[in-house]
Amino acid sequence: MPQTKIYGNAEFIQQNRELLSNTIHSCVVDAFNYPPEKKFQRFFPLLAEDFEYPSDRSDKYIIIEILMFSGRSVEAKKTLHRLLFDRLKVNLDINPLDVEVILIETPSHNWGIRGMSGDELNLSYKVNV
Repeated sequence: MPQTKIYGNAEFIQQNRELLSNTIHSCVVDAFNYPPEKKFQRFFPLLAEDFEYPSDRSDKYIIIEILMFSGRSVEAKKTLHRLLFDRLKVNLDINPLDVEVILIETPSHNWGIRGMSGDELNLSYKVNV
């Protein structure tokens, strides 16, 4: 049940929100064999004074944080990274230097979802991919 946060320059995020959303979600779906209908995202458009980053990054610089249950293989996570870098370049002309991806894994019992602990859920997809 990945929960995705996208941080970036407010103007860039607002102008490209739908394409960013669809591109990032397609990568999660393909890398993790994740159901397409389960899209959980939050956008954090930041004003210039609230977003410090190195001068070798552009105004397209984004940070993608994905919180998820533990269990995905290293290969699946590397596939996700590769897909994000490739598709963001093709779809939005974002240089890979302008993309940072942080995967945060926690045990499913640390999540509370649909009125129960995450480890009690009957998921329609596999986490161990």
